[in-house]
Amino acid sequence: MKVALVEDNDAYRQTLARLLSRAPDCQCVGQFATAEAALAELPALRPDVVLMDINLPGMNGVECVRRLKQQLPATQVVMLTAYEDTDNIFNALAAGATGYLLKRTSGAEVLAALREVMAGGSPMTAHIARKVVQSFQRPPAAPADPAANLSPREQEVLDLLAQGLIYKEIADRLGVSYETVHTYIRRIYEKLQVRTRTEAVAKFLRR
Repeated sequence: MKVALVEDNDAYRQTLARLLSRAPDCQCVGQFATAEAALAELPALRPDVVLMDINLPGMNGVECVRRLKQQLPATQVVMLTAYEDTDNIFNALAAGATGYLLKRTSGAEVLAALREVMAGGSPMTAHIARKVVQSFQRPPAAPADPAANLSPREQEVLDLLAQGLIYKEIADRLGVSYETVHTYIRRIYEKLQVRTRTEAVAKFLRR
């Protein structure tokens, strides 16, 4: 398989190149220290797999993956990085990366991951795979309370609306003018993004 490297650490890039040179089924077709250099030359090289760092100088690895996949949709990209936070994982995968390995992954595991990619798999270290699974197991966020942004007085006005009181009755109950009640209700409609009393009360009752 033809493999290209995009890694700004010269020593680590050379280590990967030597690893590939010793593997009978791998050929290192290109080495790049920046995303910009990689994007300029990879279309002509047409590698099967690209091993790419995320924290590159200039354009970051995630954006590089996104652009590379537009140019070479069939090329697989495996992120090889020191980062293991969930945001980096999902940003890379969403951009089109096929796998995500940590830089402390052994050489044998890197080669195994490349072969897994070519066989149609999505290699990830156990720690990364667990983070992915855990992210899908999180309970969904509770829907926002539509009345949460209302002031205490606006909530009181809305409660009286829900009880069926008209504007004058609300004004009398609260000891304010009719115009003040009208202002409160206009603000309630704006905050709840409704246009009628019925819609406002419906949102209030669904809390």
